[in-house]
Amino acid sequence: MSNNCSFAEVDNMMTYVELIIYIPIFLFGMALNIFALVEFCARLKKSTESTIYMTNLALMDLLLLLPLPFKMHAANHLWPPELLRFCSVLENLYFVGIYGSIYTIMCISADRWVAICYPFKAKLLRSHKAARIICVGVWVVVFSAIFPIIHSFKERDTGNFSCFHRFSEGRWNPSVIICLQVFGFLGPALVIICCSVQTICTLQQSGKTSSQCQACVKIIYSSLGAFLVPFTPSHLAIFLQFLVHQGMINDCSSMTKISLFLQVTMCLSNITCCLDAVCYYFAAREARSLKPSFKISLTRERKHTFSTSEV
Repeated sequence: MSNNCSFAEVDNMMTYVELIIYIPIFLFGMALNIFALVEFCARLKKSTESTIYMTNLALMDLLLLLPLPFKMHAANHLWPPELLRFCSVLENLYFVGIYGSIYTIMCISADRWVAICYPFKAKLLRSHKAARIICVGVWVVVFSAIFPIIHSFKERDTGNFSCFHRFSEGRWNPSVIICLQVFGFLGPALVIICCSVQTICTLQQSGKTSSQCQACVKIIYSSLGAFLVPFTPSHLAIFLQFLVHQGMINDCSSMTKISLFLQVTMCLSNITCCLDAVCYYFAAREARSLKPSFKISLTRERKHTFSTSEV
């Protein structure tokens, strides 16, 4: 980036904007996710594959929320060099929470797609054990991918530093950003959108207009919104900032606007911890009120459709 362009005004503005955004997100997010864990783990008499994934999503959201107080402090204070390793751990946990949430939402969409679009195969593919194994796999994959990358994001020097800020220039190289965009956002987004569209079409084609069917559609829309609303702007901003670091955008006015856009959208992406609460609400209702008759009727409808297609 150009050394002649000053970002001091943007940085000063963000010291206040971050506090305004983070404080309510932290308070509401902690309350909603702790309540969700209590609801799924203690109050619901019988767990389902959906509640297992939702429990995992709540844990990911809590992991994202825990570093926020330190992130708020770092927005207004430089940290001494002896806290560099502690900062690296916090940054890793923060990004594990973000991308762990993304992959968990993807698993929820895929699981629902299998259950509704392929009810016969679902009996073989879906189980409590399989859901738990997939959740553990998400943790392993995300930790393995995030920790080696984020650990090298900081410039190593002996002076005070800004935690959660000022990542090294080398980390904006094409290989890192392409992997981040493709595997961190675009790939999961494609899976979530395709699964959601096909699931909604299957529900509509079944001709069911019951409240249970409508509840399923609401769950799908809420999950889709909880993914697209917070993560689409932030990853667009990351791509634009990548173009700045590559010298493709070198106008000072554009650079400062992109810097502000990046920091604001990264802050707002944390609202996923609150938006997921909508998914928790519908999932809890589904676990409590979804009757076997709905699944049986949907399966019969799918069987009837398959039979008539053979005629």
